[in-house]
Amino acid sequence: MTGTRAAGLLVVETGPLFAETVTLSQADFDHFARVSGDDNPIHVDPDFSRATRFGRTVSHGMLLYTVLWGLLRRHWPEARQIGQTLMFPAPAFADEPLVFSGRVETIEASCAHLAFRVTRLADGEVVCEATAVVASSGGDHEGR
Repeated sequence: MTGTRAAGLLVVETGPLFAETVTLSQADFDHFARVSGDDNPIHVDPDFSRATRFGRTVSHGMLLYTVLWGLLRRHWPEARQIGQTLMFPAPAFADEPLVFSGRVETIEASCAHLAFRVTRLADGEVVCEATAVVASSGGDHEGR
């Protein structure tokens, strides 16, 4: 990520933040189901999922976004989300490499507008598209 430090906070600029390949396992799906309470069989039951149109378990959409958010926080620890949009146009499956990427699109006052994307490494299919509005801790949005 491009940026400078001022008064201990990262000042971001437009452009790429990160692009990393992550492979989520069935164990990751199962752990997320336990924590979130979303134990829909499409996520956690391989036998059930085999009989669906997907043929195998499908990641929770929010698990994908949680990975994106974790990657953002690794690169911008002070980031605080104040808004988001999410779309999941295609399924993501266990044990397939996914490319998680994020970029700063625009900066307005104390907020950055980010675009995120998760794609399958094998075929480039987009499995998650998201936007977020983010502020640094200590900015004008403190306490919200």
